[in-house]
Formats: sequence, C-alpha cells, structure tokens
Amino acid sequence: MGKKGGFNGGFPGNMNNLMKQAQRMQRQMEERQKELEDKEWEASAGGGAVTVKVSGKKELTSVTLSPEVVDPDDIEMLQDLIIAAVNEAFKKMEEEQEDALNSVAGGLGSTLGGFGF
Repeated sequence: MGKKGGFNGGFPGNMNNLMKQAQRMQRQMEERQKELEDKEWEASAGGGAVTVKVSGKKELTSVTLSPEVVDPDDIEMLQDLIIAAVNEAFKKMEEEQEDALNSVAGGLGSTLGGFGF
C-alpha cells in the first residue's frame, strides 16, 4: 500500500526546488523586460528616405525624413513610407523581445520533466 496523504513519485526533484527555479526565472524575465524597455530599435523605408526609432515601451521616439522625400504633391507616398518604417521597427522590437523572453523560459520544459507546461 502507498503512504497515506503523501505523493509518492511522479515529479522529478521536489516542489521546493521547482518553486525556487520558477521564482528565479520570473526575476530573470523581469530583468530582461526592463532591459528591453530601455532599448531602441530603428528601421527605414524608401531606401533610407524615412527612418524611425521606437522604444521597448512601444513608443515612437524619432522620425527622420530626407529632404527629397518631402514632396508636397505626393503626401501619400510619405505617409506610406512612415507607416512602413514604423511597422518594421515595431516588428524588430517584438521579435527581439519574444526571443529574449523565450530564452529565459527555455529551460522550463526540462525542469518539469518534459511535460510541456
């Protein structure tokens, strides 16, 4: 017969170690998120005619326009270039943030014995 009121087997290691690892991973993720919030990403469109910077706080921080792209007769092209540059900068930021946080959480699956939680 099994022990009364106990859990015999199943999880490798003990629950305290698992909790400590989870807390350590949470601290690492918070530290990495703070680092990423302080970072800026840059992207250009139109061969460098429009350059923008965005922050890890998802804020547009800078827009630089080449004089030749400012054509009062073609405002729509300028608007399209700004949108394209901003979207590319945010895409770069999101990809790096996702990669960074996944690298911190990457060991979690092996910690839980491959259960894929």
